[in-house]
Amino acid sequence: MAKKRKYTRKKQEPAKKLQLSAGASREIIAILLIMVAVFIVLAIFNVTGQLGSWVLAGCRFIIGQSIYLLPVALLISAYLLFRTSSKSETNEKAKGKSKVTEDVSENRGYKYNHFLGTVTFFVFLSATLQFIMAPASVDIAQIGSYGGIVGYALYAVMSPILTKPVAIFILVMLMLMSLVIATNAGLRELFSRFKNNKRSEDDNEEAVKDSKFEIKTRLPFKGTIGAENKEGEVLEKSSEPIMYSQDKDWKYPSIDLLEATSTQPDPGDPKANAKIIGDTFADFGYNVKMDGVDVGPTVAQYTLKPPTGVNLSKIAALDRNLALALEATQIRIEAPIPGKSLVGIEVPNKKGAIVRVKDIFQSKEYEDKKSKLTFVLGRDVAGDIVSYDLAKAPHLLVAGATGTGKSVMINTLLLSLLYHNSPSELKLILVDPKHVEMTLYNDIPHLLTPVITDSEKTVSALKWSVAEMERRLKLLSEYGKRDIGEYNQLKDVDMMPYIVIIIDELFDLMMQAGKDVESLIQRISQMARAVGIHLVLATQRPSVNVITGTIKANVPTRIALTTASQVDSRTIIDIGGAEKLLGKGDMLFSSSEYIKPKRIQGVLVSNEEVKAVTQFLREQRQPAYNEEVLAQAVNLKGVAGAGNYDAMDDDLWEQAAEVVITANKGSSSLLQRRLGVGYARAAKLIDILEQKGVVGPANGSKPREILVSSVDELTGGGDE
Repeated sequence: MAKKRKYTRKKQEPAKKLQLSAGASREIIAILLIMVAVFIVLAIFNVTGQLGSWVLAGCRFIIGQSIYLLPVALLISAYLLFRTSSKSETNEKAKGKSKVTEDVSENRGYKYNHFLGTVTFFVFLSATLQFIMAPASVDIAQIGSYGGIVGYALYAVMSPILTKPVAIFILVMLMLMSLVIATNAGLRELFSRFKNNKRSEDDNEEAVKDSKFEIKTRLPFKGTIGAENKEGEVLEKSSEPIMYSQDKDWKYPSIDLLEATSTQPDPGDPKANAKIIGDTFADFGYNVKMDGVDVGPTVAQYTLKPPTGVNLSKIAALDRNLALALEATQIRIEAPIPGKSLVGIEVPNKKGAIVRVKDIFQSKEYEDKKSKLTFVLGRDVAGDIVSYDLAKAPHLLVAGATGTGKSVMINTLLLSLLYHNSPSELKLILVDPKHVEMTLYNDIPHLLTPVITDSEKTVSALKWSVAEMERRLKLLSEYGKRDIGEYNQLKDVDMMPYIVIIIDELFDLMMQAGKDVESLIQRISQMARAVGIHLVLATQRPSVNVITGTIKANVPTRIALTTASQVDSRTIIDIGGAEKLLGKGDMLFSSSEYIKPKRIQGVLVSNEEVKAVTQFLREQRQPAYNEEVLAQAVNLKGVAGAGNYDAMDDDLWEQAAEVVITANKGSSSLLQRRLGVGYARAAKLIDILEQKGVVGPANGSKPREILVSSVDELTGGGDE
């Protein structure tokens, strides 16, 4: 049986309609209004021919003498439409395109309001003219005099029941209502728009030309290294060390080992940028007053005074609109600037400047710093030098995305400390899990151990630091001193050097020994400040698994380099902003001394500079390593601990016991020399001896105490 064919009607495609954005539609209407206004003006002067005469006669018949104000009203309407269109286009580009249907519906509503308001305005204006010029008759109104036929109609209705002054007053109020309908804005907003439009075009331009608008550049990129004499020759500064050591046999590195600055910032045209900023705010109804410009190495900060009664969060939300207007990659708005009643707009320079550590070392501001632990940060957005005392910190966290300047920041900190301290004043423990970042510092005399690359040894170093902290606290208590500074002023005591522990990549340690590392960091950070032990932690993965709440609570001083997202920025410094930085050492520095994070351009330290300084240090003195630092008992998950050793270690432990009992002291270095074993095996043997009761626990840098007098006392007492 044949199947019946099903006939389906072809779906009719909907008729295509012209779809225009709200901005384009308004501009078309504005052009038409300008055309009509010009045509009416030409018709008044009788230069448009017969059509113009007909149009003019018809308008006069309807609205009378109001015809002379009609071109002005049409031109004002066109101007307002153009302004509204530009604002709508700016919003669309900054926030993304909205749906076409929403634009069309919004456009229709605007056109209806504008048309209704304009028509009613001229109706009431014609009636007002009729009352002012009355008495009148219908015959006079029909020929286009006074208020025309419309004005006369209202006059005929109102004149029998109202006096002339009252009628005029009512009509004026109705005209104001018509303006509100036409512009879809209140009277206060209308006056505000008028003032803003006038000031943004004229006063804003005058403001940036005014003498009060300052362009400040505090960066002495030229003339810092040397000064010019009258003949133009450069007089070099002295190459003497910038510090003098308490160690008479020690010489500080010369400043000539460092490179000088050769570039300057180029902010473009600051006055033009200031005018663009003022005009952009005016487009959104904010009449700001431009104050000045501070030119820094990376950004120029344009300061402005916002209008009273404006919510600063609304101003801060316009960063993308400003970036669009200024054609900038990133705009950061600081609202308000701490300590000032101003808002700062940070605009990237057309060409950034390189900040060198040599310039800062030779500056008077840095030379006035008295602390031995002062380190260089860089220059802020105003070009001022920024440094900080690690003793006040007292611990530091540096975090940011890969390639944003974390390792350079660590190098800057290390050079600052090495230029201020001799090996007797400062000891370093450097941890480099990546094996590449700190190899340049191997064998410098300030090191307590070789550069550590193993997580187990890192935990050992942290455990030793805790023991050393407790030993120093006991010494301070015995002598009645509050901190390391007071203790080192005593006579007839060994000087207590500062100890700075720098961990270049915290992520690897937290993944392998998170619980051990976190608890040790917490202990050191809570109690070690008074005894001169300081932590510097760095990571390129600023996640909550690495920068835990415990670490953040105990490390209040933090540096956020450029981050991939606002979440990472909040993880580091508790607020957003680091995601808007420009990289290459651009940072936000947060500490207890600053209300808000401070933006700083970090200095550039090259590998050649680090090599020159470290080679100079090696030539003066050999390192004196403390082997106890890496000899602490460590028991990590997946790593052999004190109770789980290979059988070959058990074969040697009796010989090791004889060695330490004979020498009446126990240490890993002693076993290395006497038994000919490596460091790792010697450290494990010491742990076995401690477990079996041959030696006591670690006591800082001192050898371990011997608890037995002979190996015979251990027979049957050590094996379980």
